[in-house]
Amino acid sequence: MADIRNNFVGIKSPNPFWLASAPPTDKAYNVERAFKAGWGGVVWKTLGSEGPPVVNVNGPRYGAIWGADRRLLGLNNIELITDRPLQVNLQEMKQVKMNWPDRALVASIMVPCVEEEWRAILPLVEETGADGIELNFGCPHGMSERGMGSAVGQVPEYIEMVVRWCKQYTRMPVITKLTPNITDIRHPARAAKRGGTDAVSLINTINSITSVDLDNFAPMPTVGGKGSHGGYCGPAVKPIALNMVSEIARDAETHGLPISGIGGVTTWRDAAEFLALGAGNVQVCTAAMTYGFKIVQEMISGLSDWMDEKGHRSLDDICGRAVPNVTDWKYLNLNYVAKARIDQDACIKCGRCHIACEDTSHQAITSMVNGVRHFEVMEDECVGCNLCVNVCPVENCITMVGLEPGTLDQRTGKVVEPTYANWTTHPNNPMAQVAAE
Repeated sequence: MADIRNNFVGIKSPNPFWLASAPPTDKAYNVERAFKAGWGGVVWKTLGSEGPPVVNVNGPRYGAIWGADRRLLGLNNIELITDRPLQVNLQEMKQVKMNWPDRALVASIMVPCVEEEWRAILPLVEETGADGIELNFGCPHGMSERGMGSAVGQVPEYIEMVVRWCKQYTRMPVITKLTPNITDIRHPARAAKRGGTDAVSLINTINSITSVDLDNFAPMPTVGGKGSHGGYCGPAVKPIALNMVSEIARDAETHGLPISGIGGVTTWRDAAEFLALGAGNVQVCTAAMTYGFKIVQEMISGLSDWMDEKGHRSLDDICGRAVPNVTDWKYLNLNYVAKARIDQDACIKCGRCHIACEDTSHQAITSMVNGVRHFEVMEDECVGCNLCVNVCPVENCITMVGLEPGTLDQRTGKVVEPTYANWTTHPNNPMAQVAAE
């Protein structure tokens, strides 16, 4: 059996699935239910200082994007950090950690960017027995307007400064949570590393307005006739999160920095993809809010079964395996040739591949042959873009077949012509001649 026990910067948990800091981790009742369901750890909903109370709206807090089958693709969230008293949260955290010593419990913290504020709250959190802290530098709404959250995460100098304070005033591992609302994710990650962070977690939510109520012309969710931007999360943000995780994993200045991957994790496969791109574990929120805490059981069994099938003995066999295969476009092999092939037995003759190719691509798929409705790839015209694969409603009906340059294509009777190793040597590249000289 594959060993999926997790050790993330010294924080141990029975599996790599943690609940992210969010509404599901706001109090002991929820966290206890999560641990009973099988979650390996939680990041407690973000704690604030003992100053003025946080007040959330008493009304709609979520906007949504759905697929055609009403499946939830993304949530827009305007909820703030915990509005429960700090001392109540601390007491509950201490009790939960005592009840579940084998599970990871990390405290998310957000206080004003003032050294005294951080120095004051850290020992209070430490006394709970929490395994670590996560610095919330990502929240894009509400708190950022007060100079916290993503307002800090968008300024590398602030990140480095606060991380240094935390490393000075606590023994606990420090995880720095990064905002995706920035041009280049590598800069805040580098700043966190310079400050001494033990790890980074990403991504936090993306600034968004999901929809507009066209009756009262206000963004959704609407509160008393008005709406605000919020943080976007769920399956729709996974591609953005995967890219940002890989950027940090392959950056020379942050190489080796532990990463907790967040963003749209809904299945074991999502988790495995994050791990392969350099994450040491994953955090989940929207999937739990959509399907309930027991979804983790499918994640655990799915990941374990896949690892057994592939012969992966532990998470170390997976983590970072895909990173060497992530490269810049200019290094892609322009000598690679692939053509689409349609399985005529599986084809349902819907014609979507033909329409997509005819209207928006390279006119490489027939619609009629000898007066009969028939869809087939004309390989002379096919550039291997795989648009047809993505629009076909039948899985594996259309596949891409790689052809070696210099070999005879049995279907066309033509030799596949070699081109160039990559864009850096291509004659159409204006810098190619400069590089050669």
